[in-house]
Amino acid sequence: MQRETWRHFDFWLLGAVAVLVIFGLGMIRSAIAGNEELLELYPRHIVFAIIGFFVVVITASLDYHLFNPIGKVLYVLVAVLLGLVAIGGAVAFGAQRAIDTGFFFIQPSELAKIAMILVLADFFTRNANRRHNLRWILRSLIPTLAMVVAIFLQPDLSTSIVLMVIWFALLWASGLETKHIVLFGVLGIVLVAVGFPFLEDYQQQRVFTFLFPDPNETFGNNYNVTQAQITVGSGGWFGQGYGQGSQVQLRFLKVRHTDFIFSALANEFGFVGAVVVLALLAFVMYRCLRAARLAKDTFGALICYGVTALIFFHTAVNVGMNLNLIPVTGLPLPFISMGGSSLLSMLLGIGLVESVVLRHKALEF
Repeated sequence: MQRETWRHFDFWLLGAVAVLVIFGLGMIRSAIAGNEELLELYPRHIVFAIIGFFVVVITASLDYHLFNPIGKVLYVLVAVLLGLVAIGGAVAFGAQRAIDTGFFFIQPSELAKIAMILVLADFFTRNANRRHNLRWILRSLIPTLAMVVAIFLQPDLSTSIVLMVIWFALLWASGLETKHIVLFGVLGIVLVAVGFPFLEDYQQQRVFTFLFPDPNETFGNNYNVTQAQITVGSGGWFGQGYGQGSQVQLRFLKVRHTDFIFSALANEFGFVGAVVVLALLAFVMYRCLRAARLAKDTFGALICYGVTALIFFHTAVNVGMNLNLIPVTGLPLPFISMGGSSLLSMLLGIGLVESVVLRHKALEF
């Protein structure tokens, strides 16, 4: 790449992401609250963060068109890794989702999100001039469903839903007709009704707990949600201070370094701190949408739309469950929650957006 091209690099996007990741590292360190087992994992997350920024720069330096064939290879690789997970993956919280390498865990379902963005962006680009009928929709759904089913069987319902959201977002961005949107809405309701009995017991219980909470239950299924609400509320306007949050440091809040890290940061930095974090995430999404608008072709634009949809859905679901607006899921808060595979996949997505922006159409004046 010519040196002049780097002047188009979106340093605002990278800067916002860097602030979020660094803040996340500090927040995880506080949320660990002296837990020795988690303290041993913390240095690995730092290593993943450092590697992730190298991934951003390397990915940005490559022409994003090279990721067209790479996306197909990545899709196959993820499928193979998911097969290995099914055979002998590590089990955590009742699900078999990761491969233990002896040094760290690899969660292939996180890479599946980026693989699906690349594969679907390529499909919709190649078929942009075809009639946007049900056949066009079904052809795009086939590779998506194959990956969704493999991940759903782990079981991992939340990631399965993420892949379907990515598919629908790119489908909509590619020109989905209104009549098909209505059709999908009806089919979605039917699918939820038919598929609910086939969910795992703990997945069904989360839905029941959300819809019909027991106000007299102190512990049990309501515990995490109740503690999350107490944690957020006790933060007030400006929080109790870094490393001083009572709900966090006394460990009343569980999985506070991953699923409920938003509650932890609200406890220590208050309403103002939580709004600042959400504003930074919104800014990251805005810069990704800007990159999509500046992209010189459909493939680049769809990559950026896909990454935006990924970040938005993760953020909305994680914050929603922390505030008890939706049932509890296992989706991390982008760039902040602990999880090496998730952080790497998000930073890989940012690298792809930067690659598109570096090669965008003529500058606006």
